[in-house]
Amino acid sequence: MITIYWAGDSTVKQNSIATYPQTGIGQEFERFVRRCEVRVENHAENGRSSRSFIDEGRLAPIYDRICQGDFLFIQFGHNDEKSEDPARYTDPDSTFPAHLERYINLARNKGATPVLITPVTRFHLGDATEQYRHVRWAEAIRRTGERLSVALIDLTKLSEEYVLAMGEAARTTLYMNLPAGVYPHFPNGQRDNTHLQPAGATAFAGLIARELKRLGGEYAAILSDEIDQWLRESEHFGAQDHAAQEVEA
Repeated sequence: MITIYWAGDSTVKQNSIATYPQTGIGQEFERFVRRCEVRVENHAENGRSSRSFIDEGRLAPIYDRICQGDFLFIQFGHNDEKSEDPARYTDPDSTFPAHLERYINLARNKGATPVLITPVTRFHLGDATEQYRHVRWAEAIRRTGERLSVALIDLTKLSEEYVLAMGEAARTTLYMNLPAGVYPHFPNGQRDNTHLQPAGATAFAGLIARELKRLGGEYAAILSDEIDQWLRESEHFGAQDHAAQEVEA
């Protein structure tokens, strides 16, 4: 059985019921792969950067288990940006690409396929500061992918476009902006433009699946046979939704 190993942060993490409705992209990505043929082993953890994930020994279990024919999905950036925390911060021009290269080499040394994924956008509607848009870190991932000939999913760009098209509704539909008195773990509600609800995790996992389908070959082969139908329906739904917004405007 092919295994997709995922290294990343809280936007990717497999959540328990204790933090519902917070949901990671890696958690929902399982919906898009071939059942009984492909499994997802999600090692992502809250608050980790490409540096701290390695320093805490979280890459070692992946190295021990990953095999030829498997995949390593690498998605960092949110916490690498935190210059106030030297345990997590990485410079986008030096230490960040150096750390990414370690993940890539690990996968290739074991006969697995690395995939670089730029960080999902925080909620904004086009006027956000750089910290919301991951500009320098996303670009560092793009450069690293090109330099080392690694497949790249530009989720930063894709998720920004998705959120802008959806507009203000994305704030409470996709992200963890919650009303009070609805979810037991968040009795007072929450304002959070970074972490995702199930609809957000599914939407952004779907963007990754769409790009893997476009890459073709071994990348498309891990996806469910139902992906084509889902892509057609989701694109049709999005077009209808956008048209409705224009009518309302």
